[in-house]
Amino acid sequence: MSAESAAPVEQRLAPLLNYLFLFLMLLVIAAILTAAMTLQYGYGELPCPLCLLQRVALFGVCFGIMQQFRHGFSYRNSGLSMLFAIFLLIVSVRQTLLDIYPRPGHEYIGSAVFGLHMPVWSILIALALLIAFAVKFSILGGGEKLAAVRAQAFPLLDRLATVLCVYVIALCMVNFVSVVLQCGLGECHTFGYALLPK
Repeated sequence: MSAESAAPVEQRLAPLLNYLFLFLMLLVIAAILTAAMTLQYGYGELPCPLCLLQRVALFGVCFGIMQQFRHGFSYRNSGLSMLFAIFLLIVSVRQTLLDIYPRPGHEYIGSAVFGLHMPVWSILIALALLIAFAVKFSILGGGEKLAAVRAQAFPLLDRLATVLCVYVIALCMVNFVSVVLQCGLGECHTFGYALLPK
């Protein structure tokens, strides 16, 4: 039995809640990215360059979370996720302001989901992520209390997180190939895949 698994229950509760919280965040982001790619492949809605940047930001948030499962809690990895959430907020606010008044050639890209387009959703997602991190730190704190127990001390959660991390990495690879096909080596566009026959 490892020292981590032998730690008193009260010392393991905060780390367990931390990893459970991170797992749920990762699960929600994976669902959002899956929905975006479903709209892309299922309904032919090609993402615009700013939409692609928003996906990069979401993958960046995921990377910071995955690092916590691999190496344990650290403010550095939390900070990395929060920086990508701020990047998501900046890009989505810019796109929303560019398209806030629909005019020829400047309408929102893609379909509305529950009445909102992706850039507006991205603002809400970025704010939700930042608020979630703030709430987590307010309730669970950080530092040695969370770093003392790694995710491997919770075998079921660790296995589920590993599967989810592999899924997110697969999504990232599919997205990367998709961007190469859409953009080629030139400027990104939303009219078709540059490397596929027309």
